[in-house]
Amino acid sequence: MDEIIARLAESIRAAGAVRQPLRIRGGGTKDFYGQALHGDVLDTRAYAGIIDYDPTELVLTARCGTSLTEIEATMKAQGQMLGFEPPHFGAHATLGGCVAAGLSGPRRAFAGSVRDFVLGVRLLDGRAIDLHFGGRVMKNVAGYDLSRLSVGALGTLGVLLEVSLKALPLPRSDSTLRLEVSQPEALRQMNAWAGRALPISATCHVAGQLFVRVSGAEPAVDGARKKIGGESLDEAERFWTDVREHELDFFKRAPTLWRLSLRPTAPPLELPGPQVVEWNGALRWVASDSDANAVRHAASRSGGHATLFRANAKSAVTFQPLSPPLHALHKRLKAVFDPHGILNAGRLYADL
Repeated sequence: MDEIIARLAESIRAAGAVRQPLRIRGGGTKDFYGQALHGDVLDTRAYAGIIDYDPTELVLTARCGTSLTEIEATMKAQGQMLGFEPPHFGAHATLGGCVAAGLSGPRRAFAGSVRDFVLGVRLLDGRAIDLHFGGRVMKNVAGYDLSRLSVGALGTLGVLLEVSLKALPLPRSDSTLRLEVSQPEALRQMNAWAGRALPISATCHVAGQLFVRVSGAEPAVDGARKKIGGESLDEAERFWTDVREHELDFFKRAPTLWRLSLRPTAPPLELPGPQVVEWNGALRWVASDSDANAVRHAASRSGGHATLFRANAKSAVTFQPLSPPLHALHKRLKAVFDPHGILNAGRLYADL
């Protein structure tokens, strides 16, 4: 494994010497996400394998070329899981791509995001310096929490090598309920449930139906089922996998897909096109060819921001434009971690 790191470091140094962009790539399942892809491919899949996993401590450390499928299977055998329920978007998804993209699945609003589960990282920066941040234990960190800075950075700050993550126990019981309600009523219900002690672990409103997953001890799940009502959903695990992996018909039929992060209490968006609501109303998926400014204005009015998640031709900027102070901060971080500007150049923003 040291030889693999040495080869990766040499590739970074050689590219930096001539200012040749490098495109960091694991399984390639998130290639659609972000701005344009530039440069020679730097494949990280060879640096793979679980380094340490102590189920009693609820901590796993793995190399970033390790497949998500392997990690999840290993944890499931010990009655544990990745609490943020990451989407794979393909059979070859890797841990590094999962952390670099920073995407979370249906459980995110109730268990936490990718960033909340990262304890430490090891990476090669744009000068091929081997850096370690954080650790492998769940404790408070003094100073800047740089281990989580790489989450969602899409590889623009360094080549992830290793990540330590918190694990969560698998719930003892799961049940999914289905209710026939409109979107306004679904939003009202979800926000009302959020103020009660209910073991909700996922919500999704699609095509006039509200799906609610409750997880935990069997008595708590049974009690929640009686309070929420509705009918039990057969093949619930398949449904939530389809939500997570965008296999629902809504996602398959959406050539242009916007991802809006809003305050949960925001009313339905007045945008053309079908919508899916997750995370108790905090996540809205919109299949719309509307002008980017119109979509982002609607998101801003609702206390959030919009990302052009997927499109056949991305004519608009993928991520919400940054304010001048935030943009300057991003540029300073990029200059510190990648002074030659070679790592996934332009993947987040054109000049980063």
